[in-house]
Amino acid sequence: MDKVKGMMNLIVESTFTLVDSWKTRIEVEGGLADIEIDEYMRSFSGDVISRACFGSNYCKGEEIFLKLRALQEAMSKKGLSTGVPRMRYLPIKSNREAWELEKEVRDLILHVVKERKGAATYEKDLLQMVVEGAKSSDLSQEATERFVVDNCKNIYLAGYETSTVSATWCLMLLAANHERQHNVRTEVVEICGGGTPDAGMLRKMKLLTKVIQESLRLYPPVAVVSREALEDMNFGEIFVPKGVNIWMMVLALHTDPEIWGEDAYKFNPNRFAKGIKGACKLPQVYMPFGVGPRVCLGQNLAMVELKLLMSFLL
Repeated sequence: MDKVKGMMNLIVESTFTLVDSWKTRIEVEGGLADIEIDEYMRSFSGDVISRACFGSNYCKGEEIFLKLRALQEAMSKKGLSTGVPRMRYLPIKSNREAWELEKEVRDLILHVVKERKGAATYEKDLLQMVVEGAKSSDLSQEATERFVVDNCKNIYLAGYETSTVSATWCLMLLAANHERQHNVRTEVVEICGGGTPDAGMLRKMKLLTKVIQESLRLYPPVAVVSREALEDMNFGEIFVPKGVNIWMMVLALHTDPEIWGEDAYKFNPNRFAKGIKGACKLPQVYMPFGVGPRVCLGQNLAMVELKLLMSFLL
C-alpha cells in the first residue's frame, strides 16, 4: 500500500487528462454530449499503467501499450485455429503479424532498460523494480531479458483491461441508480471539499467503497480462478488427484442466492455495510482479485485507481 500511495499523483494526472477531455467535448457540443466511454476508460487505464511502469518516460510506455493492444487483437484472430497441431508455428499471415508485434514490444522494452543502465539516476517505478528483481537472480542474460519483457507484458495486460472493465460497469450501475449516485456524490463532495482526494480522504469514502465492492461482485473483471492440485486431496466430498486443475467460476460464486441471499442478482451496496465478512455466508467466495497466497498483487492499486476516478467524475 505504501508503494501505491507513491503512485497516487500519477493516477490523479491520468484522471485529470480524462476529465478534461470530456469537459472539452461537452463544451464543443454546446453543453451536452454523448460519449462512448469504452475507449476513454482503456486510455485512462493504459495511461496509469504507463506512468506507474515507466515514470517520466511514460510516452514510451504508451507506445508499448499500443503495440501490446495490437498484439492482443492479433492473437485473438487466431482463435479459430486453436487446437490445430503446430498451427502456431506456421508462417501464415496472422502468425507473422503476431511475431512482428512481439519483436517490436520486446525491442521497445529492452531499449528503455538499456537507456536506464547508462543514466546517472533512475526512477523507482515498476519497471525499475522488475529490473532489480532480475538482477538479484542467477538468470542468464537471455533469461533476464525474457523475465523483464514478460513481467512488463503482465503488468499491462493484467492491469489495464481489468481496471477498464471494472470502471465501466461501476459507472453504468451508478448511472442506473440515481439515488445511490446522489448519495455517493454527496459523500465525495463533503470529504474532498472541492480539493484533490488524498489517501486519507479515500479511506473515509465508505459509500463509494461499498458501490465499488458491489460492482466487482456483480461484474467481476476476472471470470475464472484456477488452481492446480500439487498433491492428492479431498475438496469437500470430491477427490482431486495430483496435477488436476480446479476451475472456479467467479460470477457463479458471486451471485449464488444460497450464499448472498435472495437479492443476489440485485445491485445492493449496503450488503457490504459490515465489510466482506458480513456481506455473505461464505466471505472466502468473494474473489474479484483472486484468493489465497496468489491474490492479485495489483489489488490495492486497482482499488485506489477506481476510487480516485469515481470521486473525480462524481
